[in-house]
Amino acid sequence: MASIMTNAESDARLSVSRMLTEDLYRMQCLNALKSLKLPQGYLAAGFLRNAIWDELHGFKKPTPLNDIDVIYYNPSDTSKKSELHIENALSEQVPSALWQVKNQARMHVKHGHNAYKDCEEAISYWIEQETCVAIRLCPNEEGDKFDMLAPYGLSRNFAGTISINPRHPRGDVFTQRVHSKNWLLTWPQLTLGSALVGSI
Repeated sequence: MASIMTNAESDARLSVSRMLTEDLYRMQCLNALKSLKLPQGYLAAGFLRNAIWDELHGFKKPTPLNDIDVIYYNPSDTSKKSELHIENALSEQVPSALWQVKNQARMHVKHGHNAYKDCEEAISYWIEQETCVAIRLCPNEEGDKFDMLAPYGLSRNFAGTISINPRHPRGDVFTQRVHSKNWLLTWPQLTLGSALVGSI
């Protein structure tokens, strides 16, 4: 599934690059991940989504992250022990972060899907379209050049919506997450997808 690239998408990616370069904590996390050289290693979901929502709301201080989702793709070793080893290695570099590491080469089993071919396909099944995003510092490059995954487009995040993923719709899980994570209280300018307004 190729990432969407339009003028709006290009502008969104430029905005993200600026935002993250100015965010010392997120840059520390990105550099920690890069140092491990994981296959298709990205920081995903709220790490990027929340930064964009903070920007939309003009927050001067980033909203604290409950955890940091790390994804990678290694079909030759799908053990949870390896994921824990990676979490420990990241914690040594950024001990203030709660790291959550998942090898996407095994996550299809949990959802009853065929094996995912890469991280981008894996995240394209996540609950909200705005959560289906990931970022890393480009491997083998110096400086702050970013590689981003966004199967539904980063510009969707800048639209300030929370939308259920039509590729793998789970309305009950979506509703539970909107309530439990307090997104509409933390970022009050967000709006729900039109099909869901009456059900929340």
